[in-house]
Amino acid sequence: MNYRTLGKCGLRVSEVGLGAEHLEGLSPEQVFAVVDRALALGVNIIDIFMSEPQVRSNIGRALESRRDQAVLQGHIGAAWLNGQYTRTRDAEQCRVFFEDFLTRLGTDYVDIGMLHYIDEQDDFDRVFGGDVLRYALELREKGVIRALGMSSHNPVVARKAVETGLLDVLMFSINPAYDVMPGDAALDSLFAADSYRSGDLHGMEPARALLYQTCAARGVGITVMKPLAAGALLSDKTSPFGRALTPAQCIHYALTRPAVGSVLVGCRTPEEVDAAVAYESCTEAERDYSAVLSKAPLFSMEGRCMYCNHCLPCPSQIDIAAVGKYLDIALLSDGKAPATAAGHYSALSAHAGDCIECRSCERNCPFHVPVVDRMRRAREIFGQ
Repeated sequence: MNYRTLGKCGLRVSEVGLGAEHLEGLSPEQVFAVVDRALALGVNIIDIFMSEPQVRSNIGRALESRRDQAVLQGHIGAAWLNGQYTRTRDAEQCRVFFEDFLTRLGTDYVDIGMLHYIDEQDDFDRVFGGDVLRYALELREKGVIRALGMSSHNPVVARKAVETGLLDVLMFSINPAYDVMPGDAALDSLFAADSYRSGDLHGMEPARALLYQTCAARGVGITVMKPLAAGALLSDKTSPFGRALTPAQCIHYALTRPAVGSVLVGCRTPEEVDAAVAYESCTEAERDYSAVLSKAPLFSMEGRCMYCNHCLPCPSQIDIAAVGKYLDIALLSDGKAPATAAGHYSALSAHAGDCIECRSCERNCPFHVPVVDRMRRAREIFGQ
């Protein structure tokens, strides 16, 4: 495993990190197996944005007596209310659930305290001008968090946060689809591997290019989420480029952006950890993504569900990401849900038919997914 210094905060992090969101719902034994394999292979940074209590406890048990081997990202503003994940900007709720994080993880400090999921200008103004930021800065002053970070999917808002000078780390969604070029760009030259090795970002979507450069200039390290676009980039059927990329190509793409310290890959099994860490033993030819991207049509992940559940909370208690995942499986099968997907869908506690079409999910979604339309389609396919 190779390690990088994460910006000005000085933390040394593994190039390949673990995004722990897929550990939610697994047994303690399964969680331990994933965490154990990750640590054994040199992975040392773990992002835990999830507020669900059991997964926090399971990860805490997996890290017991090994806390010093992990750089933890814990989020300020992720809460568990009425039995589901939600974002909160109430400072007292932030305190309660951050202290819950510390307790369940069995630690008295968090390496990186993340201001959770700030994508809109109004939300940025509210957080950076209010009690939530003051609470986070107080935690950093006391050493309860060692570095202050923020997670975002919006390059304009993220850059404003970086330019405040308050952040040490930015958690940002980076993959080739998100950085797609404008229609008149010469993709075959702009996406050549040599261009990125020389640091030439001309032709990238300007706001994203400027964000990466600003982070590098100000010493703000980037940890990467969504490097595989929720798996969409790994299949010919779902890749916007018409051809699948490999995990190594996606990881390499993210690692070649300025200021990136670690690429956090979501894993549910030890074998998936192995596949992610295999990046470190790949040849340069195996890492090279230019052959795929140089022939890519213009495409954007706008409107495509990433299964992140940032659309929650749902007043009908629908697990929107799960419904979306089973819907997409069915759509790949010409609208006929495979028996396994239909069975998993049926076992959900709430279904697309329970949607009241309030559209709060659409207002929350960072990718502007037409959730209500997808709920209607899922209801048609699955019958409930």
